[in-house]
Amino acid sequence: MDKPSSILDRVNSPADMRDFNIGELRELADAVRAEMIDAVSVTGGHLGAGLGVVELTVALHHVFETPKDRLIWDVGHQCYPHKILTGRRDRIRTLRQGGGLSGFTKRAESEYDPFGAAHASTSISAGLGMAVARDLSDGSNHVVCVIGDGAMSAGMAYEAMNNAGAMDKRLIVILNDNDMSIAPPVGALSAHLARLVSGTAYTSMRKLAKDVASRLPKPLQEAARKTEEYARGMAAGGTLFEELGFYYVGPIDGHNLDHLVPVLQNVRDLKDGPVLIHAVTQKGKGYAPAESAADKYHGVSRFNVITGEQHKAKAGPPSYTRVFAQSLVREAQKDDRIVAITAAMPGGTGLDIFGRAFPDRMFDVGIAEQHAVTFAAGLAAEGMKPFAAIYSTFLQRGYDQVVHDVAIQSLPVRFALDRAGLVGADGPTHAGAFDIGYLGALPGMVLMAASDEAELARMVATAVMIDDRPSAFRYPRGAGTGVAIPDNPQPLEIGKGRMVREGSTIALLSLGGRLGEAQKAADMLDARGFSTSIADARFAKPLDEDLILRLAREHEVLITIEEGARGGFGAFVLELLARKGVLDTGLKIRTLTLPDRFIDQDTPERMYAAAGLDATAIANAALAALGRPAHSVLETPKLA
Repeated sequence: MDKPSSILDRVNSPADMRDFNIGELRELADAVRAEMIDAVSVTGGHLGAGLGVVELTVALHHVFETPKDRLIWDVGHQCYPHKILTGRRDRIRTLRQGGGLSGFTKRAESEYDPFGAAHASTSISAGLGMAVARDLSDGSNHVVCVIGDGAMSAGMAYEAMNNAGAMDKRLIVILNDNDMSIAPPVGALSAHLARLVSGTAYTSMRKLAKDVASRLPKPLQEAARKTEEYARGMAAGGTLFEELGFYYVGPIDGHNLDHLVPVLQNVRDLKDGPVLIHAVTQKGKGYAPAESAADKYHGVSRFNVITGEQHKAKAGPPSYTRVFAQSLVREAQKDDRIVAITAAMPGGTGLDIFGRAFPDRMFDVGIAEQHAVTFAAGLAAEGMKPFAAIYSTFLQRGYDQVVHDVAIQSLPVRFALDRAGLVGADGPTHAGAFDIGYLGALPGMVLMAASDEAELARMVATAVMIDDRPSAFRYPRGAGTGVAIPDNPQPLEIGKGRMVREGSTIALLSLGGRLGEAQKAADMLDARGFSTSIADARFAKPLDEDLILRLAREHEVLITIEEGARGGFGAFVLELLARKGVLDTGLKIRTLTLPDRFIDQDTPERMYAAAGLDATAIANAALAALGRPAHSVLETPKLA
């Protein structure tokens, strides 16, 4: 039976909806919402934020001439309705899948995505750059930035607004206020005021008043400016944004197209300066299970559309994230100086568990990694034992603070780096690829990588004991290996690895979560008659020099393995061997790292196969180093 036609079938691109009336736009919004819910029920992904911007997305593409007018989404996980309306509806059920659509905006994917976004708070900076480029090239298009879902908690957004206000460039910023309204409740009166102050009549009168005031003495000019600003601020709010140089409009109901469309049209037709539209929306809007959920279904696995029940993974080992959190709780029960910091990711880092156990010792600073790092440094300077639990990819945003505020001062901040390596559906923007290199370069840093859950628990205990310098430990996303975790994990000896298997021809030296694949590779090699040793490095810094030199002396081939980019652990090992003169002895050494490219989303298993870091690739690298003929090299399964 054919599926009944929908108004959405008439929209292949935003141009198809430019002539719609308000009634048709409402019908289109309902159809987009239904399509998005159905698609995400199949793929999983970020649901709540996208549901909250359906009407806003429809209104923006109706009013503005995208893609000529630039529309930038911040953080990017709000963009599913945008993708449905911009020619990607036929692929929307490939979201976050291998070879499918990215879960974020992506320049390579569509001309309607002028800027890629997956880390928060970048839209206004990028939009201002586009506005300046437009003016330098005598363009006339609009630049619209939609920021929200917590992104306004980051200082970068205010830096950009301050700069945009000072430059007085024509730029439109829409604050999608979907978590905690920063203004009075919206309604008919605020919508009426928003329409008035965004209209040409009011702005023309305001410009005339400014022209008159400009002829007055300086003190009277300033008094007139403040009088108008505060009078409007009393009625509508937004004084902070006015002080930053933005013309404030709002708050308006972000789900009411009768309000949204005329305000957007008015703002589109303004000629001068930056404008901020404050739209209040509801995360998870229009889908009852999301509206009633505590997290508004921010991120979901596959789910039943009718009941909202999410697909549950088969029971198995606990996640590394949970092991970290429970280990930290265990240590904090023994040491009341232990505190925990997260940058808007209490659930993602497991610190919600710590927060329930020690509510006075857990601090969520918002999407503000720079502040999180220096805040932790201040705690450490006063004798506390701070654990800053930040995804590897997000700690990149606070690297200057790691260098200047932590490392140079040798302050014992402990960094718990979740999502080390490749992370699956979130793709390259969320991969923890670079922390080994950027932290390993810092003098005094202790850098560990867990190969299983028991090792992670011991690394948490180790970090507690390091009181004279900064330390970090990294661990993968997802379930652990199933090893037993000791009741009282003992700290590791700093800079000491462990032998896992003794052999004589090939040595596999693994750092972190690839140890299981190294063990499979060793089985393959042993089965072909090549005696293989395995070592778990544990530390990228300081290196276990004795262990590495022994492996180099006693084996014909040494393979280093890490789930990080070039310039990390393997490079550190090469530097050691060069310094000790071992490279001159004929040792065959290969460093296996993530390749020198960004790897698109897929299942982690397929991503690691594509990266050359699965068991087959490890065994092949060892055989190739031995110079074995091609027919003896193991065949790597081809990826679809």
